Amino acid sequence: MWNSRIHRPNFKKLRARPFAGEHAAAIAHRGPDARGKYFEDAVALGHNRLSIIDLSEDGNQPMIRNGNYIVYNGEVYNYREIRKTLEAEGVVFHTQSDTEVIMATYEKYGKDCVQYFVGMWAFALWDSKQKLLFCSRDRFGIKPFFYILEGDKFYFGSEYKALFQSPYFKKEINESQVLRGLQLGWNTYHDETYYSCLKALPAAHNLIFKAGKQVDIHSYWKIDPSRQISLNWEETKSQFRAGFIDSVRLHMRSDVEVGGCLSGGLDSSAIASVIGEEFPAAAFKTFTIYYEGKNDVDERPWVKEVLKKYPQFEPFYFTPTDDDISSNFEKALYHADVPVVGSSPISQYFLMQLAAKNGIKVVLDGQGSDEIAGGYLHSFYRLIGGCFTSFQPLKGIAELNAHASLQNYSLSKKSNLLFKSMLAGWKSEQSLYELEYKHYYPFLAKQDSIPFALEKFGGSRLNNFLYHLTFNSSLPTLLQFEDRNSMAFSIESRVPFLDHRLVEFIFSLPDEAKMHNGATKRVLREALRGILPDPITDRKDKKGFVTPGEVKWLRGPLSFLLDQQFGDINFLNQAKVKSLIDAFKKGDNSNANLVWRVAVLRWWMDGN
Repeated sequence: MWNSRIHRPNFKKLRARPFAGEHAAAIAHRGPDARGKYFEDAVALGHNRLSIIDLSEDGNQPMIRNGNYIVYNGEVYNYREIRKTLEAEGVVFHTQSDTEVIMATYEKYGKDCVQYFVGMWAFALWDSKQKLLFCSRDRFGIKPFFYILEGDKFYFGSEYKALFQSPYFKKEINESQVLRGLQLGWNTYHDETYYSCLKALPAAHNLIFKAGKQVDIHSYWKIDPSRQISLNWEETKSQFRAGFIDSVRLHMRSDVEVGGCLSGGLDSSAIASVIGEEFPAAAFKTFTIYYEGKNDVDERPWVKEVLKKYPQFEPFYFTPTDDDISSNFEKALYHADVPVVGSSPISQYFLMQLAAKNGIKVVLDGQGSDEIAGGYLHSFYRLIGGCFTSFQPLKGIAELNAHASLQNYSLSKKSNLLFKSMLAGWKSEQSLYELEYKHYYPFLAKQDSIPFALEKFGGSRLNNFLYHLTFNSSLPTLLQFEDRNSMAFSIESRVPFLDHRLVEFIFSLPDEAKMHNGATKRVLREALRGILPDPITDRKDKKGFVTPGEVKWLRGPLSFLLDQQFGDINFLNQAKVKSLIDAFKKGDNSNANLVWRVAVLRWWMDGN
C-alpha cells in the first residue's frame, strides 16, 4: 500500500523525494483511490489509498496529526470502541477513519498502542518530535512489511517490487528461502525473503528506526501453547460462538460493500452463515471457483447448501479455461512477488478477479481456521501420537480407529496412520520437519544444512504442531498469497478466524475440543450447529482449495514451463532436477508438486 525511505539528513544526495512518488507507482494496484506523499529533510513517505473506511479526502494518507505522519495498510476493526474511550478522556478527532485512531492511540500509549488493536496492519509512523520512525506489523502478518537497511539508510514498502529500484536493492537470491519453498512449500520464514538484501518485519513485531542508531525490533505478542483454561463443553461452545460472531461482526465494518469467498468448505461456509444470521438484510455476494472433469474438484453442491439456508446471498461462479490459465499466469506470478509453490494461488487469483468484476472492494475469507483449530487430516498424527506418549493408549487407539473409519481407510493406510502417529508422538517438531524437508520429495539441494529452527514448547503435541502451522509453515505462506492476489485487484481481504482474541481462546482449549472421535475442528462445528447447514457441519472429508494445476495445467496450458533450461540453477543437484523433469514428461505424476515448484522457480528467476 505504501513505500518510503528514511535516513539521516546528510545523505540527502540519495534523492529521498523521488523515491516515495516513483516507487509508489510500482504498487499502485494496492490503492487506486488516492496517492499521497510527504517529505521532511531526508524522510519521504508515499501512500496508495484503497478507500474502505471514511471515504472522504480526510482519510487520505500520509495523514498528519499533532506533528506526526503515518502511512498505513490494513484495518483496525475495533477503532470505534478505541475512539469512544479516547473521546471520553478528552481526545478530539478530525476524521472518521481508523487511521487517525491509530495515531491518537500512539500519542497516548506510545509503542504499546498496538496492544489495543484488533485487526490487521502494517504501518510506519514518523514521530517528528522524537525524530523516529515507529513501524508495526499485525500479530499474524496478514499485512506485509518489507525493508532494506543499509547502514543508517532505511527503505520500506508493502511488496518486493516497491523496493526494486532502491539504490541498495541487489538481486542476490537467498538460497535458504528458495530451498524452503521447494522442499517444504514455505514462501516466507521469520524475517527472510527470496532476496538476501530484503527483510520482512516478522508478524507481531514492532520496529523503531532512529537516525544514527541501530534499528530496534521486538515482539509485542506471543501465544503460549501450554496455557490451558478449564471450561465445561457447553461453556466452551458458548464462548467460541460469541467470540466468532463478534469477530465476523467487526470484520463486516466497512463504508463499501463486503463480499465473501465461498468454497463450500467448513471455514468459508461458517463465515457466510454467521453473516446470513447476523446481517439478514445485507446484500452479500459470494464467489466460487470450480473445476469440472475427471478427478477435478467441484464444490458447488456444498455451496448450494449454504445458499439454500441463506437465499438472500447472490452467488457468482467461475471456472478458468486453458486460455485463462495461459494468459493470466505471468500476471499472477508478477503480483505474487515470489515463486508460487502450488496451483491453488492461481485459482485464488481468478477468485479475486471475479470479485473485482462484480464491484467488490472487501472480501471475507476463511484462512487460519485449519491451522488454529486442527483442520488438516495430518494433525491426527500429533493427536494420536500425543495420546500414546502421554500414557493414554486407549484414547489414542480410539482416535485412530474413529479417524480411519470416517475416512474409509484400508488396512494398509490405517497401519501407515499408526506408524506416522507413533513417529509424531516421539520425535520433536523440528525433527519431523527435518524429515519432511529431506525425504517427503526428492531432495534437490546441494547443501545439506537445515535452513530453519523451530521452537519447542510445553503443552500437547497437537498444540505444538498447530503453533508452527500458524506461525512458521502453512499460514504465513497462505497469507502472503491472500494479500497479493486480493491486492492485485485492489481488494482488501479480511480473515475473521485470525482475531487474536479468538486464536488465544482456541489455543487454550484441550485437544479434544479441537479434534475428537475422528472429526476435525470440533468446537467450530458444534458451536455453530444450527447456524451452519447440517450437511456442512457434519462433512468429514477435507478437500482444501484443490486445483488441477500441478498435473493438468503443466501438461496443458502451462506446458511451456517444462521447456525451460534448468541447468543454471547452480545450488540444485542438476542430475536430480533433470531426472525429476524427465520422469514427469514421461507420465510419472508422483512428484508433480515438486515439478511445479522447480518449473515456476525457473520462470520466476528469469523474470527477476
